[in-house]
Amino acid sequence: MSPLLRIYLVRGLVAIAWSAGFAAVHTSLTATSVILLIAYPIIDVVASLFDVREDPGTPARKLQVFNTALSALTAVGLGLAAIGGIGAVLFVFGLWAIVSGAAQLTVAIRRRGPELGLQWPMLIAGALSVIAGITYLPVAVGDAPDLTALIMYTAAGGAFFVIQAATLAWKRRRRARVAQV
Repeated sequence: MSPLLRIYLVRGLVAIAWSAGFAAVHTSLTATSVILLIAYPIIDVVASLFDVREDPGTPARKLQVFNTALSALTAVGLGLAAIGGIGAVLFVFGLWAIVSGAAQLTVAIRRRGPELGLQWPMLIAGALSVIAGITYLPVAVGDAPDLTALIMYTAAGGAFFVIQAATLAWKRRRRARVAQV
């Protein structure tokens, strides 16, 4: 299994598991929900660090380093925003979704090619992250901010990473079959 395939698969499965756990505690800002909120961008930090290590010297690497720093700052920001309430948390998460989604979209565009495929799952996930983040901002400053949308956001993001991993595995098997012929 290639390192990038493993990163995508593990990151996707962890995001799906996170969304299941968060679904159980998302209605209020308890210690558990805040820890989970802070943990989500940290998951992104860890995955991005592994990705950076496996992707030396490419144009996508700089964006991955940027995303690592952004996600680390977001973890701190979410912890601080929790003091201000659900609206503040949703606002910080929305800003992060916009910027990290744009970075993910750009990385996917730069990775398109014969070896890593067309990156459609990552392109879609990046674009949807930007759109979701934009929709979170007015809800965050509205009368009844709610964190429910984060459950679907993280589950869908995780699913797109798993789909990208499956696509990479399929391409790898296909290349191996062609090489045998």
